[in-house]
Amino acid sequence: MEVVTTKRLHLFSGRHNRELTDLVARNLGVEVTEANLGQFSNGELHCKFSESVRGSDVFILQSHSESEGRSLNDAIMEHLIMVDTARRASAKRITAVMPFYGYGRQDRKAEGREPITARLVADLFKAAGASRLVSIDLHSGQIQGFFNGPVDHLTAMPVLVNRLKDYGDDLVVVSPDAGRVKVAERYAQQLHADLAIVHKRRITGLKNVAEAKDVVGEVHNRHCVLIDDMIDTAGTITQAAELLTERGARSVLAAATHGVFSGPAVDRLKNSGIDRVIVTDTLPMPSEKRFDSLEILSVSAVIADAIRAVFEDTSVSRIFDGQNQN
Repeated sequence: MEVVTTKRLHLFSGRHNRELTDLVARNLGVEVTEANLGQFSNGELHCKFSESVRGSDVFILQSHSESEGRSLNDAIMEHLIMVDTARRASAKRITAVMPFYGYGRQDRKAEGREPITARLVADLFKAAGASRLVSIDLHSGQIQGFFNGPVDHLTAMPVLVNRLKDYGDDLVVVSPDAGRVKVAERYAQQLHADLAIVHKRRITGLKNVAEAKDVVGEVHNRHCVLIDDMIDTAGTITQAAELLTERGARSVLAAATHGVFSGPAVDRLKNSGIDRVIVTDTLPMPSEKRFDSLEILSVSAVIADAIRAVFEDTSVSRIFDGQNQN
């Protein structure tokens, strides 16, 4: 007996960034299949797919973030439950799409008696049944090696570079610390801009605390663009901006893939000397985190292109001309 099968793609969304999933679906020309997510009175999550996924290529998109009273941990658990649902429903291949990878900064032991939680998250998704992971601008490239399977590490650089080109040729790309120099260098090459580095030191034993010390590079009377993978409490980025202003920068922009904006971030950014803050929609942005100088660009086309390439078994890195490898 010979059976000819047709490949089917199913796109599912968690509740932590449904807007992005809808944009991805529009780019792909598909409908989002309903996962019918809910929870019991004791808080336990429940999922029941509205359609059969037997033999299908399933993509489950979820940003690991807080949203509408639900925590980042809720987002990860919800994502895992959806992956497990697809596995038990006999999906042929399951790809967990996480625009923002939860616990990505805990990728090593900085001090004794600490976990490597980024590895734990990867292990959980493998155990749940994920065949492949897709994420954007991981905090460190080594996270790709934590998952026992293919990981497509995408980058929002084409989206951000395309917007930054509107600011003209007289740009200096600035790395807010030594750890982001490699990323800033790639942006500088794409923008044909000069490169500068803010030297800072972290305060031992304190989380999210750093002190900007000096600037390496010429920034006087120049338009400066601070580049980072994320803006969390905004301490690093605002201190760097203050230092650039002291060194005579004509204007300061901040561009990052992930706008986490935790705690005092919004107030710090609004009261800083940063003229424009540009982030992408990898994370949902509630109204209380929005402010006048904030600009949000969409990475939906980047994710859609990657999903299409995975589904068609073609090269993902070709989408970025190899610039997503780091």
